[in-house]
Amino acid sequence: MNDGAERRIPRLTAVVRGLRAPDLTPWTHLYEPPAAPLPGAVRTVFLGVSTILLDGGETAILTDGFFSRPGLLRMRFGRLRPHPARIAAGLHRAGIERLDAVFVVHSHYDHALDSPEVAAATGARLIGSPSTHNIARGQGLPDDRFQPAVTGEPFTIGRFTLTALPARHSPGDIAPGRIDQPLRPPVRATDYRTGECYSLHVRHGTHRLLIHASAHSLPGALDGHHADTVYLGIGALGRQDEEFREEYWHRLVTSTGARRVIPIHWDDFFRPLDRPLRPFRAFLDDFPATMGFLTRKAESTGVSLALPVMGRRTDPWPPRPATPPPTRAG
Repeated sequence: MNDGAERRIPRLTAVVRGLRAPDLTPWTHLYEPPAAPLPGAVRTVFLGVSTILLDGGETAILTDGFFSRPGLLRMRFGRLRPHPARIAAGLHRAGIERLDAVFVVHSHYDHALDSPEVAAATGARLIGSPSTHNIARGQGLPDDRFQPAVTGEPFTIGRFTLTALPARHSPGDIAPGRIDQPLRPPVRATDYRTGECYSLHVRHGTHRLLIHASAHSLPGALDGHHADTVYLGIGALGRQDEEFREEYWHRLVTSTGARRVIPIHWDDFFRPLDRPLRPFRAFLDDFPATMGFLTRKAESTGVSLALPVMGRRTDPWPPRPATPPPTRAG
């Protein structure tokens, strides 16, 4: 074999490995168990990326509502528009007929592309940034169906109290900036600019959770906001160094006092939802590195780590530790 061929083989091997999607088998023992219906109890349903249903029985809230999931080539070279059939199928698969609100964490297409259509189909109000408002205007959602997110100001929907908190998009934002005019599809993926980025803090009775979609953090943004459970965005976290990951864990998990972490925004959203979820291919992220880090941190800090299952209704609150029986004196 000549020298040129010997040099090409390792490069070709690296390319092939980069095109492979990591196997979920090493992590299936972390799958969230299903939860039975219980009157008055909140149930959550993971629907890919950071689309999460919060169902309190009388009140239902959805984050993002991204179901169209255009393929990689269309995203890269084509123009995007909501896919009505995929949206309808996604809502049906999750058993969603009515929603009280759709909250959009930021305005990239993998979060906001479908949100106005979902709000229109379910009777929900759409909540988000001015950039999300311009996406809604471009799709014809009436202005009176939109509610601006105001950071730090709690608001109530049913028994849920929601607070939008400032967040930062993960490193490598390919579409930074704001959307300043109504965005009428079809448009390029990069026309869906970030806008304001939020974490969503949710309180229901004595329970609290945080939905944080972007794998980055702002110092002090979560001060004073406790969470029993954090839905932790891990997209591109595998490409960051150990110091970055440690700081991210500290700000999102340690500082909030969370006892449970559920990774989100790890699935390859170029695949439609009628196919099994899989992590991003290796050339886009390093899912095993991220899961290895999360597993080590969870074990060393006593935090429960659970991997969400597409479409499964689950209990978002970690089980409380058993109270030891009282000891008798003497």
